[in-house]
Amino acid sequence: MKDALANDPALPSIAPQGYDVTIVVFSDYQCPYCRKLHADLKQLLATDRKVRVVYRDWPIFGGASLDAARAGMASRYQGKYAAFNDALMNGPVKLDQADIRQAAVRAGVNWPRLQADLARNAAVVDGALRKTNQLAEMIGLTGTPGLVIGDYLIPGAVDAATLRGTVQKARQSARTAEPRR
Repeated sequence: MKDALANDPALPSIAPQGYDVTIVVFSDYQCPYCRKLHADLKQLLATDRKVRVVYRDWPIFGGASLDAARAGMASRYQGKYAAFNDALMNGPVKLDQADIRQAAVRAGVNWPRLQADLARNAAVVDGALRKTNQLAEMIGLTGTPGLVIGDYLIPGAVDAATLRGTVQKARQSARTAEPRR
């Protein structure tokens, strides 16, 4: 289960060399709590260079959320997921097609290419979204945001201090679980 959560090649991620903790983030672009978490994650990544983040877009707030998640995932084919994710998280909470396109422009995403990438890779994108929904249900998430940090499940929003503290706990747990040589 842990491997299925964190190691899906269809998912966007930030993975610095030598990372020692993985955070799996379940989020929806129209979730106000996810937006706060996004800002806290950015701050954490700026100060802790050993954290990997796997983004599991989980569009539970309707059609615009699904459209944004699909577009976001397709933006990785241009190497623009982080910028597009940031633009969507910093745009209007209630999204429509125009807002999604504006976020793409702010992120430097080529819109016609995005549409072509989405059409060409629809099976991969939609399959990843289905798998995210299944995994969220299996681990007991009922809403966004949801986090898996190492072996810790956090079903809901947390503040920056709790996020940092849980990363440290996960790091310590991983160290004590390593076999001695």
